[in-house]
Amino acid sequence: MSTTKKNGNMVAIITMFFIFAMISFVTNMAAPFGTIWGYTYEWAGMMGNMMNFAAYLFMGIPAGKMLTTVGYKKTSLIALAVGFIGLLVQYLSSVFGADIAVFSVGGQTVALNLIIYLLGAFICGFCVCMLNTVVNPMLNLLGGGGNKGNQLVQTGGTLNSLTGTLTPLLVGVLVGTVTDKTSMGDVAPLLFIGMGVFALAFIIITRVAVPEPALGRGKHVKYEHSAWHFRHFVLGAIAIFFYVGLEIGIPNEMLFYINSFGFEGSAAIAGFLAATYWFLMLIGRFLSSVISGKVSTRTQMICVASLAILLLLIAIVLPESIQMTVKGGQVPLKCAFIAACGICTSIMWGAIFNLCVEGLGKYTEQASGIFMMLVVGGGIMPLIQHNVLALNIGYIPSYWLIVAMLAYILFYALIGCKNVNKNIPVE
Repeated sequence: MSTTKKNGNMVAIITMFFIFAMISFVTNMAAPFGTIWGYTYEWAGMMGNMMNFAAYLFMGIPAGKMLTTVGYKKTSLIALAVGFIGLLVQYLSSVFGADIAVFSVGGQTVALNLIIYLLGAFICGFCVCMLNTVVNPMLNLLGGGGNKGNQLVQTGGTLNSLTGTLTPLLVGVLVGTVTDKTSMGDVAPLLFIGMGVFALAFIIITRVAVPEPALGRGKHVKYEHSAWHFRHFVLGAIAIFFYVGLEIGIPNEMLFYINSFGFEGSAAIAGFLAATYWFLMLIGRFLSSVISGKVSTRTQMICVASLAILLLLIAIVLPESIQMTVKGGQVPLKCAFIAACGICTSIMWGAIFNLCVEGLGKYTEQASGIFMMLVVGGGIMPLIQHNVLALNIGYIPSYWLIVAMLAYILFYALIGCKNVNKNIPVE
């Protein structure tokens, strides 16, 4: 490879890392923001998260097609512009609409500002869906696929976890304790930071060259089959549906659990422990990026899925009376085991994607779009965990749903990830 091409690839890799960081920054706003809305509307705690991920269902496949029609770079730029608008709309929910009734749910009046916020979360969902569609196949491609491709995805995931760590931590600092006086106005600085970063990212990406391996491919390549014809991809798509659900559900339900105690500073402590979860994801992804050249993706998946199941089983059965001190407050020790799951979920996104698209060739872009569509699980499964399970049988018992999803991911790592359709031409 020539020096010029190597330098070009390095710039593209750094650019993709930057985009990876933005994805988590925006996505992780939904959970701590949900504790604010959930104080007034109990049913609305996970609705922002649901709207954020619901956008994947509508945008997943179109985003994949955008890679072959307008290319990776233009798709990224469109996504950043959409993200700016989404954050702006969320900010507007703090400015007006609180005194305007729209409809009632269970006899409770729902104000316009909640609708505005949910619209903003939905718009942001389109943004992160497009960014995810760009960054994962591009890093896998720039790494040459296989373990090296997974290594780049995990390295980008490290930055993704860094911003994921900062978001709940910053919200906890800004809010302190969630009360009936807490509003979106209290977290407006975070929204302004997000809009500023989106604007900066837009300017940076307009000035760098991004490889376009898929641009125009749809016009010149004949597709005899589809990604759906590959068993390992289909099973992997289900795995990613469950994975995003449990990745979001583990820290989010812990936020609600700790805030339910209602002591002074509970929001700050909940934010700290959620940030710990995301920080451990950062550590896990960094370690995976170091060892992925030597330790197979499949082996890593088997280990972390098994450990996550063990940690959650301990958290479920551990008595609530056993407490620990966090930032001057007392919370159940089981929260430490829940937060520790971050080290396990850290590598799953990149690993599942890597195993899903391995050997797909010309069907990779189509697979990436479908893959993103199934990320809607990050909205559906946490909503089921919170609204159906946690509010009826308790926050901690709701984690049995997480254990079941982890069991499926372990199955995928053990058996489902094998490509049994190598007879299908992919060139």
